[in-house]
Amino acid sequence: MHVIVIGGGIAGLAAAHRLLRDGAAVTLLEASPRLGGKLYAGDIAGAAAVDLGAEAMLARRPEGVDLARAVGLGDALEPPATAGASIWTRGALRPMPRGHVMGVPADPAALGGVVSPDGLARIAEDETLPRTEVGEDVAVGAYVAERLGREVVDRLVEPLLGGVYAGDAYRLSMRAAVPQLYEAARAERSLLAGVRALQERQAAAGAAASGPVFMGIDGGIGRLPPATADACRAAGGDLRTGTSVRELRRARSGEAGTWHVGTDAGGGAGETFAADAVILAVPAPAAARLLAAEAPAASAELAAVEYASMALVTLAFRRADLDGTPPGSGFLVPPVDGRTIKASTFSANKWAWSGAQDPELFVLRTSVGRYGEEEQLRRDDGELVAASRHDLEAALGLSAKPVDALVSRWDDGLPQYPVGHLDRVARVRRDLAALPGMAVCGAAYDGVGIPACIASAWRAAEATLARGAEAGAGQ
Repeated sequence: MHVIVIGGGIAGLAAAHRLLRDGAAVTLLEASPRLGGKLYAGDIAGAAAVDLGAEAMLARRPEGVDLARAVGLGDALEPPATAGASIWTRGALRPMPRGHVMGVPADPAALGGVVSPDGLARIAEDETLPRTEVGEDVAVGAYVAERLGREVVDRLVEPLLGGVYAGDAYRLSMRAAVPQLYEAARAERSLLAGVRALQERQAAAGAAASGPVFMGIDGGIGRLPPATADACRAAGGDLRTGTSVRELRRARSGEAGTWHVGTDAGGGAGETFAADAVILAVPAPAAARLLAAEAPAASAELAAVEYASMALVTLAFRRADLDGTPPGSGFLVPPVDGRTIKASTFSANKWAWSGAQDPELFVLRTSVGRYGEEEQLRRDDGELVAASRHDLEAALGLSAKPVDALVSRWDDGLPQYPVGHLDRVARVRRDLAALPGMAVCGAAYDGVGIPACIASAWRAAEATLARGAEAGAGQ
């Protein structure tokens, strides 16, 4: 069975790896000059390794850790050296409250300082309010605001969701973005009671003692794509970069295979590949374009998926120039506070490998850009660096000049999951089920995190192999 995987981000690579493991022949086609998508490692200040995209993966889901181990990076897996995050709000850095589910607390008293006394009194009303029905789906921000008041959303839920989706909590689907909270809301009249019950179940199941929540890789998460690519090539996979797909069509009578994939390479006409199956591991707009002729309904659904853009500003300081280094792993910034940056990660503190590679350097990064705030990203790189430094000085008193700065822009980097997103995904998959040997995977479908993207890829690969086996048995 020959499968063409279109897209060389972590989802495409994970799909190729699973297909090759189970005996399929694989050709992977990536339009850009490199593999890995938003998992990308570089260096700063001459030699210090840094992640210029995603820097961590959820460890409570096994897929990311399992793939890292499968491609030889098991010994490089590393939990954060510190988890002491803060929220920069109301003019001060305040410890991140404990015992919450995406900002919704089990104990409102933990939010003191982040939420005002009036806000705490509003939260307490949740215990006496009548049930708020969630139905088939509801916006996270709208539901939490109705139960607990807007302060919880604006000061906690928004910055936490913004760090994952760069999205607007008042638009994001609770069922898609925070399924645990959705189930808690359905189970109890009181949202606080639902969160407490959820945490009690997790504790009883041993989830609280099952290891670190997040995991990184020594040298950066950006090492995962090239390691996966190397494993794919060692298994016989044909991985091509700089090869864009211009046409995807079903084979006509008398032609080889089930699908024909026409490509452009190096700015000129490329090859046309015949394949038994195709997995689309590209962003929704690209998938919509490729599916327009063969699956117009799915194409229209995918064309409607919106994306948020963001930028990461990585700064390297000489420790000797700092008046002490900031403690903890970093901080989040609520949009309501009107700052440019939405978060800062102290990489040198958070990752032991980062702090150890050049003891004279202190590396941190900021992130800029949320859904609906694209005007921030129209600034040039120098302006984004200056804006980040301005906010860092206000938050930390950090006035030193960096010895190096890098700006990584991720235009349309994060798909948005508005209310009804899961129903959209179901319609896409239902439409594509009618096409032999066609599957989709990636961040646009089942979650934007690394483990979710890998799980989506494995699902697509396994479905493709199963359909191929069924077709072979019927011949």
